[in-house]
Amino acid sequence: MSKSILVTGGAGYVGSHACKALAAAGYAPVAYDNLSRGHAAAVRWGPLAQGDLGDRERLVAALREHQAEAVMHFAAFAYVGESVGDPETYYRNNVGGTLSLLGAMREAGVGALVFSSTCAVYGVPERVPINEDCPKAPLNPYGETKLAIERALHWYAGAYRLRYAALRYFNAAGCDPDGEIGEDHEPETHLIPRVLRAALGTADPVDIYGTDYPTPDGTAVRDYIHVTDLADAHVRALADLAAGGGSMALNLGTGGGASVREVIAAVERVSGRAVPRREAPRRAGDPPELVADPARARARLGWQPRHSDLDTIVRTALAWETRRPTTV
Repeated sequence: MSKSILVTGGAGYVGSHACKALAAAGYAPVAYDNLSRGHAAAVRWGPLAQGDLGDRERLVAALREHQAEAVMHFAAFAYVGESVGDPETYYRNNVGGTLSLLGAMREAGVGALVFSSTCAVYGVPERVPINEDCPKAPLNPYGETKLAIERALHWYAGAYRLRYAALRYFNAAGCDPDGEIGEDHEPETHLIPRVLRAALGTADPVDIYGTDYPTPDGTAVRDYIHVTDLADAHVRALADLAAGGGSMALNLGTGGGASVREVIAAVERVSGRAVPRREAPRRAGDPPELVADPARARARLGWQPRHSDLDTIVRTALAWETRRPTTV
């Protein structure tokens, strides 16, 4: 019998790709999602257990019903601007919801967790590339909630023998190479789908926020990591914990970056279409450059990104965007 894994947020962007990767690796993923921001049609590799993260009783029932051996935890609100305007909702959902999940795991006797964290825990980094020892100084409530969860995991590990992997990924991008699932946020804040929609004429011209950064072309640089490579790292972390590995916090990135102008150029190159654009002032709190040092993830997990060159990311995202259903 395949090992059952509860995937919170399994109807969302990264969570649904993780479910596909789990199924391919011989696991039985169970998506736990309230569908407030996820899509039922993205649940394709196992059952959907519909419920809220804050509903501890429902979580315990799902864990027991499906005999889950571990949890992958993606369910979170993740809009930076929204978190600044409504921090209470972010703390209640992201932190409060995770504490509910951890309590349910203890009650159900489930002791391993792979947690979707973020490079937002670093804020404006002291140095680039960023390794896991860089100071943590989030710039917004979203990053603060993720860091608060990481700190809780540390203390839970000591008190309750929880074993966890906190995976801090950089800019998730791209879509399933088979075209079965993809990216569909409302609103869409990620750069690559916004650039693609501008190129396809389905959205307004893309805004370039800041053209005077201390980078080669003056625009902000980010480390884009293909969502399929992210999913692979989560499965590898799960296997590491199952084999008795200790808790870990790891960066997931490529070790290289692309500027906003380079992303636009890649979209024009791959799509053959011009990208309408507008230059705008910098946004407060946007660092000039965020690039991971992924050495520890590669050493610990034997993980190597295979889909994360910029053209592959854009090509898979374009393929999805041209046939993306209105409801996924």
